[in-house]
Amino acid sequence: MCFLWALAAHAAPPETPEEPMLLTAGKGLITQIDQVRVSVTDKSTALLANALGFLGVPYKRGGSSADTGFDCSGFVKATFEQTLGLILPRKAEQQAAVTEKIDKTELQPGDLVFFNTMRRAFSHVGIYLGDGQFVHSPKPGAEVRVESMDIAYWRKRFDGARRILTLSPEPDPVSLVNESKSSLQVR
Repeated sequence: MCFLWALAAHAAPPETPEEPMLLTAGKGLITQIDQVRVSVTDKSTALLANALGFLGVPYKRGGSSADTGFDCSGFVKATFEQTLGLILPRKAEQQAAVTEKIDKTELQPGDLVFFNTMRRAFSHVGIYLGDGQFVHSPKPGAEVRVESMDIAYWRKRFDGARRILTLSPEPDPVSLVNESKSSLQVR
């Protein structure tokens, strides 16, 4: 439980020097900003809690359920669909194509991290937890687990980061399959 509290604290957007100036813009704007922060924090916390609930589920090539096992993209797809109602494409490279590219320095809990593990771009995906850690379904014979992106293997193969969480407080289920990046509302 302490871990989830820490995730919630880490998931909160950082305070910026601009916030005091927003106070003069009116109470309604501040209330909206605070509601968005709580919504994003709650969504990130729920997403990470769900992802961590799959720890120990065995890897299965083409797998997309906890009952039968996951491959990397099946794990990400199931986690986002079950937690947020977002329907992602099935393959890691397709997931990268429909999400917003961000710099590694901008990573926040709930973002996707991609790796080149098969001599092709975006061949592996995981969910960023914060503090350089990510959760993923790594390979045959392994289980869903948490690893550090600072391990030499992952550091050398890092391919990019993407963001897909929406800001709307109560999103309707959204399908990102066959959607263009420009039509997505991203946080």
